Amino acid sequence: MKFLITGARGQLAREFISYFQEKGYGFAAFPKDELDVSDFEKVYQTIKEIKPDIIINCSAYNQVDLAEKEKHLAYKVNTIGVYNLAISAREIKAKLVHYSTDYVFDGTKTGFYTEEDQPNPLNEYGKSKLFGEFFIQEVLENYLIFRVSWVYGKGTQNFLYKLEEWAKKQEVLKIAVDEFSVPTSTRTIVEVTLKALDEGLTGLSHLTNSGYASRYEWAKEYFKLKGINKLIYPALQADFNLPAKRPKWSVMSNEKISKALGITIRDWREELKSLIR
Repeated sequence: MKFLITGARGQLAREFISYFQEKGYGFAAFPKDELDVSDFEKVYQTIKEIKPDIIINCSAYNQVDLAEKEKHLAYKVNTIGVYNLAISAREIKAKLVHYSTDYVFDGTKTGFYTEEDQPNPLNEYGKSKLFGEFFIQEVLENYLIFRVSWVYGKGTQNFLYKLEEWAKKQEVLKIAVDEFSVPTSTRTIVEVTLKALDEGLTGLSHLTNSGYASRYEWAKEYFKLKGINKLIYPALQADFNLPAKRPKWSVMSNEKISKALGITIRDWREELKSLIR
């Protein structure tokens, strides 16, 4: 099997690349400056030339607040770019793996969100990701869409990295106590994705670690495990007055993918502890 990875400098792509190198998999990985997914001609030509069996799309515009005023950039990558990949994948009969977000939901549900729940994104980022899902489902039959949440790994575009940066400058950190989702590691995403590919699964699934947490709980747990002694103050989401509206509750169930693969996905606390150790 030959893989093509987009967005090669992002934290999720880096996890795939590390795994593939360790296992000796055949792959090609392209950062944005070498393969901009919004450039149809470049995408089409590259995929036709390499002829991968699997395309793993790790490209994403994920600046949630900036997307409110730069919506054209969010849609360019998260919607049009995904459409370009889907068209190109169909041309060579490759399977497309794509990652969406818990921000397709509005947070009004009581209980875990499942794949059957109706999306209703509150911000432009969530809308752009949802339209990307729609394009894949319209163009392809052989695809995997995974909705993920609060992703963290090796990189700077995640909450844990920002926490440590804030801790270097502030004695008291204000973290939202009324915003809930599932912290999910890039390691978990890679492991489950590859198992789903091995089993020949297709369609849309939620892919998260198990359990759920508020941002406040997540930050407290991380600082405890890291031995960082800073005061974390429980604030409200509304206190930050951010440009993009976020769902207060976007906790997704991983039951569908767990049952399909016959696995139990680690609780977010166990995963965090394991990775830090």
